[in-house]
Amino acid sequence: MTDSAPPSAPETPAEIWVIEDHARLRATVCEALVAADAGRARGFAACEPALAALELADAESSPPDVILLDLGLPGMGGVAGLARFKAVAPAAALIVFTIADDEARVLECVRAGAAGYLLKSEPLERIVAAVAEVRRGGAPLTPEIARSVLDFVGRPREAAPADALSEREQEVLKLVADGLTKRQIALRLGLSQHTVDNYIRRIYAKLEVNSLGAAVARGLRRP
Repeated sequence: MTDSAPPSAPETPAEIWVIEDHARLRATVCEALVAADAGRARGFAACEPALAALELADAESSPPDVILLDLGLPGMGGVAGLARFKAVAPAAALIVFTIADDEARVLECVRAGAAGYLLKSEPLERIVAAVAEVRRGGAPLTPEIARSVLDFVGRPREAAPADALSEREQEVLKLVADGLTKRQIALRLGLSQHTVDNYIRRIYAKLEVNSLGAAVARGLRRP
């Protein structure tokens, strides 16, 4: 028998900002989010106007819950923008939204505070689902990056270091890398959400990180 857990679905509509300089793509993503009842979607062509909207804090510019952030933006680049948004809107979950999937760039973004990393080639349904995932504590990443994490935790070592993950912790990290929410992980493993949270805290402590995305990044960059 597993412990019961309260529903993890957000009770209020999400405020979603899409920062993308390609007008048609920006509009398409916003329309898909609204059509799927993901929340209110607002588009920006660059980081600067979005940051200005946050500073104004007017009725139209409610703080975002989720930000889909392109990296190849005019003016302030996406990586610099990511760090800035984390400073002025710390409660927002940032999902990097780009055409590049190279590991170095992924790590740079995750270390800067990204909660997820999506390619623009992903289906709209996946992009919409990613917004729901981050609102529920998930960390959506591409399958390629997830495989890199699994490669790390599966590497043989001459001696078990102090921060070696247990089999269960590795299993939880694998599911996090797969983009599952804490509730989904709990259901998959027959645990309570509280127990999943405890496992994730242990992973943080062992990998010296304090976020889901950073845990994945730490795993990717260790030799």
